[in-house]
Amino acid sequence: MNSMEKTRAFLKSIGLPGGDAYDLPTSEKRFSDGGQYRFEVPGIQGPAVMEALLEAIDKYGLYLHRVTQTKGIMLLADSDITRMVKMAKDAKTDLILAIGPRATTDTSASVNTPEGVRMGYRLRGQEQVVRAVEDVKRAASLGCRSFLVYDEGCLWLLNEMRKAGEIPVDCKFKVSAHAGHGNPCSAKLLESIGANSINPVRDIQLQMLAAMRQAIDIPIDIHTENPQSTGGFIRHYEVPEMIRVAAPIYLKTGGSVAQTHSWESSVDDAKKRAKQVSLVKRVIDAYYPEAVQSPKGSIR
Repeated sequence: MNSMEKTRAFLKSIGLPGGDAYDLPTSEKRFSDGGQYRFEVPGIQGPAVMEALLEAIDKYGLYLHRVTQTKGIMLLADSDITRMVKMAKDAKTDLILAIGPRATTDTSASVNTPEGVRMGYRLRGQEQVVRAVEDVKRAASLGCRSFLVYDEGCLWLLNEMRKAGEIPVDCKFKVSAHAGHGNPCSAKLLESIGANSINPVRDIQLQMLAAMRQAIDIPIDIHTENPQSTGGFIRHYEVPEMIRVAAPIYLKTGGSVAQTHSWESSVDDAKKRAKQVSLVKRVIDAYYPEAVQSPKGSIR
């Protein structure tokens, strides 16, 4: 056995895949309701846009399991959060708010440089961590229970606070693609420190996604399409295989409507994102009709 074979053997001995899963095995894991996939629409930055999205989705005869705001809690008024929480409850969907301030909102300029951009939106300094926690406490007091996390240390802390009852024990944390994770070992680490779902890098390939699924039990969130700033590529025809090999999976749909991750979405954008969901659903129905979608209202 050579050195690489020994490395692969050790990975398998600790419950991890020995390499990427080129055989693309079918995942037998499911959401608690038995579903294989759920729909999520990201980049919905305020109540007016959220209202337009939910109305448009309903007209297509579809429903969402998640609506995600990505610009940051600090840019929402209390009344905005309250309205969005109520709309989510009425539509039986989950509302995820992004934790901020993030690195781009403090005094650091390095994130805007070619080298510094690699750090994503991770927090710089303990004051930023404290402020992020305050964002969670504020949104939780207004009824939100699901949060988008960009920093692994912040995730670890929030999980400790959740266990200690410092924040509501039913809070859920989703790790952003901007954290830059794309392998089973990273996914396992995130799961171990409190992640309730993980969004890997946007261009992760199917064999990599299948290997990641072997390592963790929590849902994986995958972009079916992307803003121009992250490549602009559309993966609709890969969705049936994504579901098969990576269930349980959240399909993040509608991103190609935006120019950037933090695009200030409009009512028109919301309608276009709803259409994208309908296009992805068409592909699923055509090429993997036996795939099981979670029922409406399944958000935990």
